[in-house]
Amino acid sequence: MLTLAAGGPAKAQPLPLDAAQHYSGVWLEVGRTPMGITKGCVAGTTTYERVDARRVKVEDDCRQGGVDGKRRAIKGKGVIEDPGVNRRLKVSYLPFVTWRYEVLDADPAGAWFISASPDRKKVFLYARQPLSQAKLDDLAARARRAGYAGEIEYPATKDAP
Repeated sequence: MLTLAAGGPAKAQPLPLDAAQHYSGVWLEVGRTPMGITKGCVAGTTTYERVDARRVKVEDDCRQGGVDGKRRAIKGKGVIEDPGVNRRLKVSYLPFVTWRYEVLDADPAGAWFISASPDRKKVFLYARQPLSQAKLDDLAARARRAGYAGEIEYPATKDAP
């Protein structure tokens, strides 16, 4: 009865991420929403380097034309927007380019995570190592359960440096 009076069941709050573990080192981009900016980009990575409790250096890169192709990279300055929970990151890449990401789901052991734009129109799948197609399918299903409804592409990857 209290649930009905409050407007329905309470939404489960996501568990906090260990910011020191999550926002450090190299993550492989193993899946993403197809976008013009990433067309032809494979072997993508995001490298995080902690500056302090809330600030993170971010470098996104990929290879054009194949896993050994020409490197494209962009650096940004990240700020954790929900300290203590550590699931929302705002990254400023250029003077006027800012992206916000929210971690929708993460492996408790730190092997993979799923992030998305706040409106759930863009999704990104990351892992510390390349994943099997079965695991990629599982992550895609998790992203859909979390509200993402679009297509997911799986660019070629290579082992983390």
